[in-house]
Formats: sequence, C-alpha cells, structure tokens
Amino acid sequence: QVQLVESGGGSVQPGGSLRLSCAASGSIFSINLMGWYRQAPGKERELVADITRRGTTKYADSVKGRFTISRGNAENTVSLQMNSLKPEDTAVYYCNADLVSDYTTNRYWGKGTLVTVSS
Repeated sequence: QVQLVESGGGSVQPGGSLRLSCAASGSIFSINLMGWYRQAPGKERELVADITRRGTTKYADSVKGRFTISRGNAENTVSLQMNSLKPEDTAVYYCNADLVSDYTTNRYWGKGTLVTVSS
C-alpha cells in the first residue's frame, strides 16, 4: 500500500509564487522517479516536471525558467517551487511516483491539489 499526499496548493495573483510538496508513504522499496503533472478542466493531464533518483530533471517547455523541482528535506518527498505564475498555470497539480512496492514497479498518483492564478 502506497500513498502520495500533496500540499501547498492555493490561490495567488499573477507573478506570485507557490511551493508544492508531496510525500510518499507506505511499503516502498525504492523510488525511481517522482514528479508533478497538472490538468486543467477540459484538457489532458500533462507533465510539468520530474526528477529521477539520480537527480536528473525534466521540465515542460511552458514552465522552464519559472518552476524548479527538487527532492524534499524528508525521505520520499519532492517539492515544486513555482515562481512568476501565470493564469495559464491554473490547474489541479498531481504528484506522481514510479516506485517499487511489494516486489512490483508501478506508477502511483496523489489526489491532486488545486492551484489558481488570477487577479
């Protein structure tokens, strides 16, 4: 049993900042990858950023230079620092993890946290 819990979502004005955090818990043997996806109403879920166990990062073109993904201070955590937020960043942000649990490798998802950017 694995759970991913997100925190840090909220409302902010354009140009503002938010920091999202995700904590994975449960029967975890190892984590291969953790990252963030987002989904706006009527749109497909898209990758925002991810980070491998070795620290290699990937970003969507739309967030490069504004968002930074990093490992959290606690084990099995990841954070997403979002700066210079734009209205088009408004979406539900989902934490995801590719990890090994009970001898199998699967992708797990959090329930999501809402980010709203508006005046």
